[in-house]
Amino acid sequence: MPPKRKAEAEPPASQSSGSEADEPEKKTKKPAAKKAAKGPVTPLDPSLPHNLTIPVDLEPFPTKADGIDICMECVRNQGLRKEGALGGAGSDRPEKGRGRDEAGSHRFVTQGLSLYVEAEDADILVLSETKTGEPSIEALTSRYPHRYWGVDPKKGNAGLAILSKLEPIAVTFGMPTTEEAQPESAGRIITLEFENSYVVGTYVQNAGQKLAVRDIFGFFASLGCTDVKQSLQNLSKKEAWNVAFETYLRQLTAKKPVIWTGDLNVVPTENDIRNWKTNYNKSAGCTDSEINAFNAQLNPPADSGHEKLVDVWRNAHPEAVKQCEIRLEIYGASDHVPVMLDLEGPL
Repeated sequence: MPPKRKAEAEPPASQSSGSEADEPEKKTKKPAAKKAAKGPVTPLDPSLPHNLTIPVDLEPFPTKADGIDICMECVRNQGLRKEGALGGAGSDRPEKGRGRDEAGSHRFVTQGLSLYVEAEDADILVLSETKTGEPSIEALTSRYPHRYWGVDPKKGNAGLAILSKLEPIAVTFGMPTTEEAQPESAGRIITLEFENSYVVGTYVQNAGQKLAVRDIFGFFASLGCTDVKQSLQNLSKKEAWNVAFETYLRQLTAKKPVIWTGDLNVVPTENDIRNWKTNYNKSAGCTDSEINAFNAQLNPPADSGHEKLVDVWRNAHPEAVKQCEIRLEIYGASDHVPVMLDLEGPL
């Protein structure tokens, strides 16, 4: 009987048992289309300035010779921070070849804020979101002998400064009416007492970048949406701040008139924002809770014995804001623009 023939070995799995034509065609993924980089924000009216730096030939704001000028400016993009984005917005390191303080001073000069300070020459300058202690900047130190820098206990967070040509009677850092220790809010509020009035500078707590409708917070949080949890936490902090600040305002106005300025982080009416419907009760500053608190701060009960506070800008400009109407010459150099208040008589 002939021997049994060995079965032919099957081809290894790595080898093709058929022609290449029999193989299915491999689908190649198309590279994802790159998103176009966002350009600078431009005014609605193309004829308005949209420069990225403050003009060198900036003219001073017209004021009365015998008045007191108070200017408020947010410096978030000017790079005054010792920690964090000192080298410019979005950067985590100082400019090459410069220390942190020096880099902040360089940004202050190159981005033009020093030009504005020199042109405006205000009697009192309020700077918010400074995120640092006092830097060495000649445009500030040579002009303002009385300088008060409020620093948040958390490095790189908040920060506020009031610089004055006039010496105050007293200076208060932080808010004494909060449940937390007063130094905890030193980077949020500074009060200068003068003979006839108080000047209160604030950088009010933000309610959060991603704010959901309040009624569905619990639902989103149950799904593990941490952003919504954080927003709820921030809004709660904002509400606590608003209650404490209203109490503090009443304490001050019982003694002297109050000038309240700074970054208030609220959109009190639909005339104060371009897209009201898409932001109302969805975005920070636009919730009923924040709006009602702001209105309560300005309007004490009729039988309380306290005077009302006036929203000076809105009172002078009751129409809707369609574009930045304050200091258009520097639109684009920052996402904030300064506000100037010209007062008659001594503070």
